[in-house]
Amino acid sequence: MAIAARDFRELRLDGMSRTFGVLNALKGVTLTVRRGEFIALLGPSGCGKSTALNCLAGLLTLSGGSVWLDKTRIDRLSPEDRGFGMVFQNYALFPHMSVRRNIGFGLAMQGRPKADIERKVNEALSIVRLTDQGDKLPGQLSGGQQQRVAIARAIVIEPPLVLMDEPLSNLDAKLRLEMRGEIRRIHELIGSATIYVTHDQEEALSLADRIVVMRAGEVRQVGAPEDLYLRPLHADVADFMGYRNQIRSRAVKAGNLVAISVGGASVQGTPVDATEGEVTVAIRPDDFKVAADGPIALTIESVQYHGREFYCSGRASDGNELYFQTETKVQKGDAVRLAAEPRRVLVYSRAAT
Repeated sequence: MAIAARDFRELRLDGMSRTFGVLNALKGVTLTVRRGEFIALLGPSGCGKSTALNCLAGLLTLSGGSVWLDKTRIDRLSPEDRGFGMVFQNYALFPHMSVRRNIGFGLAMQGRPKADIERKVNEALSIVRLTDQGDKLPGQLSGGQQQRVAIARAIVIEPPLVLMDEPLSNLDAKLRLEMRGEIRRIHELIGSATIYVTHDQEEALSLADRIVVMRAGEVRQVGAPEDLYLRPLHADVADFMGYRNQIRSRAVKAGNLVAISVGGASVQGTPVDATEGEVTVAIRPDDFKVAADGPIALTIESVQYHGREFYCSGRASDGNELYFQTETKVQKGDAVRLAAEPRRVLVYSRAAT
């Protein structure tokens, strides 16, 4: 395909800040994005990820810091002069225009020749696999097809950077799964950098080369998906990466491990930034295993069937509610015992929460 991202080496965010009155929505965000990278901005609502994306797009001005594309400072440029592609949550298609005209709109605004626009639109339609849908109106398409049109419109201008703001949140579960693969395929095909905003950790893990976890306008951790999944550096990052069990305890150093109490039982864990004193213990539900000789006694209070597995919560002897997953059929009221490998039990300083 002839459509390809404009050449560049890196995008650099240098202390990017944004305030709304007394609210610091972004606090000195610094990040370097290389050409061809897929970056996911991950965090809960209100953490600043969409604000960061809108600042990059030029839809919001910076209160401090700067943004550079190689040696060119771009945060002072208008959105159209930055030349980035943008994919919105609600598609933002023109309902009265055909799919072809929607895709070619940015090229027409650039004053490109009609033959050039037609060629590029055909290429974009082929990339998003909508070649036979070009003459339809957006309202005649499914949600997934409309999102493909929005992606085609973003890439047809051959941007160095594609910005995506929770583009799959309006789709059903099956379509979301399908579109993840499509978004990654298109990203690799055109060679642009992509910055993708999401609150879904599974989405971020499956799509991104690197994940940027944000909280309260700050970057808490940047790393490869596997690193963040297995070794979050802070308890709040662990919480957002699926470590739903967060238990207050006291730690005592035991060689390379620490001894802590979980659910009224003594277990061993792996210290992240704490070896003694008041700590927070983080464990994923899928890292708990039902075992007859497990140290933690639990009475099941809730069971959800998730296909191959049951997602459960229960009450431990110390009163703590714990979450676990099992392939063994269980029901409310059952007494079970749980165990977890020390490397899956992460221990953080209390201050980290």
